[in-house]
Amino acid sequence: MKSKWSEDTASEFIAQYEERWGRDLALRTYTSRLIGEERELVLHGGGNTSVKGSCTNVLGQQVRAIFVKASGHDLVTIEPDGHVGLDLEYLQRLRTLETLPDDTMVDELLMHRLNPRGARPSIEALMHAFISAKYIDHTHADAILALTNQQHGIEIIREALGGGVIVLDYAKPGFSLAKAAADAFDASPDCIGMVLMKHGLITWSDEARASYEKTVELVTRAKGYLARKGKKSLKLKRVTSTSSACERYRRIGPILRGLLAVPTDDADWPYRRVILRPLITDEVLDLVDSNRGKDIAISAPLTADHLIRTKALPLWIDNPPYDDDHKMKERISTAIADYARQYDDYFERHSSRLSAGLERFDPNPRVVLMPGLGAVCAGSDVVEAGIVRDIAVQTLSTKIKIAARGTYEGLSEDHLFDMEYFSLQHAKLAADELPLRRSVALVTGAAGAIGTGICQGLLDNGCHVAATDLPGDHLTTLVDELSPTFHDRIIGAPLDVTDPKSVAEGFGRVIEEWGGIDLLVVNAGLAHVSSLADMDAEAFRKLEQVNIDGTLHVLSEAARHFEIQSTGGDVVLISTKNVFAPGAKFGAYSATKAAAHQLARIASLELAKIGVRVNMVSPDAVFAHGSRKSGLWAEVGPDRMRSRGLDEKGLEEYYRNRNLLKAKITAAHVAKAVLYFATRQTPTTGATIPVDGGLPDATPR
Repeated sequence: MKSKWSEDTASEFIAQYEERWGRDLALRTYTSRLIGEERELVLHGGGNTSVKGSCTNVLGQQVRAIFVKASGHDLVTIEPDGHVGLDLEYLQRLRTLETLPDDTMVDELLMHRLNPRGARPSIEALMHAFISAKYIDHTHADAILALTNQQHGIEIIREALGGGVIVLDYAKPGFSLAKAAADAFDASPDCIGMVLMKHGLITWSDEARASYEKTVELVTRAKGYLARKGKKSLKLKRVTSTSSACERYRRIGPILRGLLAVPTDDADWPYRRVILRPLITDEVLDLVDSNRGKDIAISAPLTADHLIRTKALPLWIDNPPYDDDHKMKERISTAIADYARQYDDYFERHSSRLSAGLERFDPNPRVVLMPGLGAVCAGSDVVEAGIVRDIAVQTLSTKIKIAARGTYEGLSEDHLFDMEYFSLQHAKLAADELPLRRSVALVTGAAGAIGTGICQGLLDNGCHVAATDLPGDHLTTLVDELSPTFHDRIIGAPLDVTDPKSVAEGFGRVIEEWGGIDLLVVNAGLAHVSSLADMDAEAFRKLEQVNIDGTLHVLSEAARHFEIQSTGGDVVLISTKNVFAPGAKFGAYSATKAAAHQLARIASLELAKIGVRVNMVSPDAVFAHGSRKSGLWAEVGPDRMRSRGLDEKGLEEYYRNRNLLKAKITAAHVAKAVLYFATRQTPTTGATIPVDGGLPDATPR
């Protein structure tokens, strides 16, 4: 590992932050980000950093302070206010106590923030306060954990790092560890760092750069030792190609996702769904296909910091029957049920130590390992599932390295429970649950005005959205516009609704990304203007292919998918006021959309038994969404303008004035109607919501 310190970049941080936050915290922010950028040092909110200094109170007095990373903040993006200011002098007096219960420690930390509205401090705040060095860096370096997490780890890490490094046996993070670390530091103040067994590495200095570069130096020593002492590689036998595993995952993903969903007592939301992220790489397939794979993988996590994300153990499913979906579902179901029973037993063995106010995690696994497939990681949304996947990558890779030279040794069950149910750890998971956070939607015709508005509305409510349309600039531009805000919750998937193979491929693409689909929005449609007398039969058939056949294809694929996934679902068809009030010269559109509407009504009858609700939204005269023009009105508008002697603006005004409310109908209005059904406000299926401002002749009846 090499130092990435740059004097120029350090100067930029000072220029940006010094005036408001001071030079010390500016440099603390810089080196914290350097650490966060190294995935082999910390992952997703892991690790913590601090700097000691002072601040001025309202009386104009200088107060000794420590600024320590806030719980759950990610070092890779941390800002100066991501380090919580605490009363250093008071915290240091706590060291005189013999004991300090966890709940009391948390209260003391919260009460002695310099800003009472500030974030929650790191679980390691007292350790940073008790060690007198100015800058302190604490990481969970892979190379360090590869040495500490094995039998005879203390001897091995001492041999690897040489003199000048303190080694402490494992202690639960909090008051006890803080006192032990500070005592060890005081006894050996000239040491350059401290290893916490089965936990991580601490370095310190009076200069930000020096503390950071000590971390780099010690991790480099550890990596060098591993390279010298370990075998070149562990010989693992893989029999599955990544392409075969990915193909299997498309079939297995919805089954697994459905079985990992936790049943609830809520009739409208009968399951707490999960989002899946597969981990299918050569290294993981080498492991799971090996006869040593299970022994290597089914062991405690590398560091207790991972517990709240991954649970103590992954689930291993032996001999998956990939050639029989029914048997596969039974095998997975049995394995998950066994895992849940074991988790319940584990919880009961230790629940007497549970802190007040903490809720038990659901008993299902977060990482599932299957020979012939790889690993599958679960979370409440794509961010959480991605964190679990990143931890799984690090964990499995490090355990393979350990197995090449020794025997893995993780934390005891008591220690695991204490960290899994530690209040400051749970605070990292605190998040507002948007109503569709755990849901996945596929939207057809997404690149048009209404489709764009629907995608935006779903994303704003936490949904994961697959925007599908014909391939081209319109779809690419839509995803490019939404990705900077919604990141991994939006993907674009080219899909031709007239082609059943394309539809199946589109569904498969979503399964690869998130594990399955919960909401289908049928929006793809085509319009044509012609009187019946002049109707071109080929033009009519083209509308049939898109509006009728296309609706049938996506409904059929969704019905099969929902049956396999077995957690219910929703379908919303974007219909039209023309179903109820057709217009002259609009026969092809009115007739084919009416057929699509009927297919949706029939779907509501057929799919209710598997918990799927099917409803319709009937809009009128949506001309655009922002700069995105409606394709339908690009086709219809010129004829309507000619027949009424209006320009484009006049035509929009005409349609606004013809409805009872004199309302301009927007794609955002249509999205709100879709959201009414998608968020299950009422137990409704087979219904139509008009979004037209009030058109008496188009009222559903």
